[in-house]
Amino acid sequence: MIYGAEVWEITTREINKILSTEMDVLRRSARKSKIERIKYEHIKEIMGVKEKPDIVDIIKRKRLQWYGHVKRMQEDRLPKLIMEWIPGERRKRGRPRKPWMEGVRAAMKTRHLEADQWLTL
Repeated sequence: MIYGAEVWEITTREINKILSTEMDVLRRSARKSKIERIKYEHIKEIMGVKEKPDIVDIIKRKRLQWYGHVKRMQEDRLPKLIMEWIPGERRKRGRPRKPWMEGVRAAMKTRHLEADQWLTL
């Protein structure tokens, strides 16, 4: 379900869909239906995943791992060139999409990491 998640830039709507799909899988694995009105925390306890990170945290961690991997690459490698590329064309009308690096910066900020700390990890 999260194959290639390190390069996704997911919106809030997509995060909600991913979380609801994760809970649906857990609920079905626990053989509980929505009609039973059991809280998600209880379903996580039943499945033994209450203390484990949810799927969105795993995606953010994978994104940071990919960022560190690309930053360690040689300068002439294609993934590094693409990550540092800035398009020169005009933007379309409307609100601009959130860039992938913005998601990386947000994940680093929540983990209290500085921009160059990937060197020491």
